[in-house]
Amino acid sequence: MAIGPKSNIALWVVTPNGLNLARRLRAKWPHAVLFCSRRMAHACRLDQPHVFDALPDTVGVHFSRFQSHIFIMASGIVVRSIASHLDSKTTDPAVVVVDDRGQFAISLVSGHLGGANQLACRTADLLGAAAVITTATDVNAKPAIDVLAAARGLKIENPAAIKAVNMALLTDEPIQVHDPYNWLAGALPNVVLYDETPADRSTGPAGAEPAGVRVDDGICNPAPRVLVLRPPSLVAGIGCNRGTPREEIHDLLQSVLAQSALSPASLCRLASIDLKADEAGLCALATDLELTLDFFTKEELSSVEDVPTPSTMVAKHVGVPSVCEAAAILASRNGRLIVPKHSTRNVTVAIARMASIS
Repeated sequence: MAIGPKSNIALWVVTPNGLNLARRLRAKWPHAVLFCSRRMAHACRLDQPHVFDALPDTVGVHFSRFQSHIFIMASGIVVRSIASHLDSKTTDPAVVVVDDRGQFAISLVSGHLGGANQLACRTADLLGAAAVITTATDVNAKPAIDVLAAARGLKIENPAAIKAVNMALLTDEPIQVHDPYNWLAGALPNVVLYDETPADRSTGPAGAEPAGVRVDDGICNPAPRVLVLRPPSLVAGIGCNRGTPREEIHDLLQSVLAQSALSPASLCRLASIDLKADEAGLCALATDLELTLDFFTKEELSSVEDVPTPSTMVAKHVGVPSVCEAAAILASRNGRLIVPKHSTRNVTVAIARMASIS
């Protein structure tokens, strides 16, 4: 079976029992890709497996190609096989280990952000096994900030601070929170709200600065125990001349965000006039940034009143007084334009904040 975009789960087996368990899982997840040891190749030939000779070597090749891995074998073998390929809790795939008799489904790596805890529970349900979850917040029935962030569409900027916040949640310490648009409203207990700069940081346990969470799209320089979460709050309206390369559009966009002290991680959409729907550079930029690209008609753009910097030249050649500013406002659901038009010879960029949080 070819490894393709729908192949989100890899199943690894080394024994006949493991193969039988993998087949039960594949009945539910038909796109899962089976990897089996050479000595099992004949038994699973009808399963279209990827056959391996050395587990650690093959794991190394495929580890980052899948969102999730389920190893049906001893956990010690798995630990030794994946150890050198682990990078970060924000990027590592989920790893679940199932014993050879299918009694336990153990969440081993990336329990929260990678989804291994959830995958272990789903695997256990399918096999009639017991899910084994060891993350402290889960076993103590406490919220985990990385799980909350993912659930609310917030990007983690400095994952090293996750530990401090989750430990504060575990120990019921106050957490200083800057969240002006209420992305985490009601999600965290024992919160001390602050505007821009946290209050006295000497009030934490044993003289340590208290843990904090900052949910905002503005660039900042956080203290080590302050977790920065980026909301999907910014929209860039873009106008460009025909044939403008992706790099030129990207350079102005990045420059405008930097000059305005806005985080690129909070950019959630690009927008322009529908005449640019086939503009290669603009479409390539949206693809590279993995952002939705909205297009609006002349009539829609003309309906936006009071744009700060209308252009007679744009009105003459395109038929509307504004492209980038009007497109940004429309794509932000009639939000607030927070950065008016910036221009180079071939590109214009404006930034709006989504209406739901403006």
